[in-house]
Amino acid sequence: MTWPFDVAIPLLKDLEGQAPQAICEVAPLNAHRSLIVNREVPPFDNPEIRRAMALSLDRKAFIDILDEGQGDIGGALLPPPAGIWGLPPELLTDLPGYDPDVEKRRTEARSIMAKLGFGLDHPLAVKVSTRNIPISRDPAIILIDQLKTIYINGELDPVDTAIWLPKLLRKDYVVGLNLGAGAIDDPDPILYTSYVCGADLNVTRYCNPEIDELIDRQSMEPDREKRKPLVWEIDRRLQQDGARPIIFYYRAATCWQPYVKGLTIMVNSIYNGWRMEDVWLDK
Repeated sequence: MTWPFDVAIPLLKDLEGQAPQAICEVAPLNAHRSLIVNREVPPFDNPEIRRAMALSLDRKAFIDILDEGQGDIGGALLPPPAGIWGLPPELLTDLPGYDPDVEKRRTEARSIMAKLGFGLDHPLAVKVSTRNIPISRDPAIILIDQLKTIYINGELDPVDTAIWLPKLLRKDYVVGLNLGAGAIDDPDPILYTSYVCGADLNVTRYCNPEIDELIDRQSMEPDREKRKPLVWEIDRRLQQDGARPIIFYYRAATCWQPYVKGLTIMVNSIYNGWRMEDVWLDK
């Protein structure tokens, strides 16, 4: 079998052509690409610039270019139907950067940038850092292209994987594209590790004590139907605040020979389901 979730959508047809007997399954991964902005570095400490950046994103273009249309748009939590806690589409469209009218959003973003003194003749230059691997570098190139539509000229800063996480933890970046994944489809491991004040993986240094209180409230709520509205409120406020704009959730395939039996592909985590205790070879 292939390495789990490692066959990108554009490579799937090639693999199927070379190994037509293979069984392949495409699944949501609970993994995403996100825009990260160090909000302590001027002028990105200005929330208006961060809002303009969120407004510039054409999420559908990322999905179409990178994964031939196979991907999902969501907030901090994995979107439905694979995700239990993610925001439904009707709760996304009024958030910054989610209106399907991309040009309308970019017009607003250019107006914001113009008020701050930036334009065609005076663009804002910045390095866009990302891991130097294709699944991170390729979307970063698209991000740079999209930021140019609002007078932000990005220069790709590819970073070796071995030093990428230390660089983020030191907050040694200004703008970047990051890969992220949820260990399980539950709000706690995502919200507590990446969004509460001072969390180790809160690499944008977002901090809102009111959000922290809501995160504690949802964590203590045992009734799923009462917990879900709290999670949705948190997710909406994170997107409104531009805490860490989620660009899109991607999908990928796992392929195996027909004689590999008992394999179940997870739809909500790249980390689960690999003990292989139920897998056997009919060979």
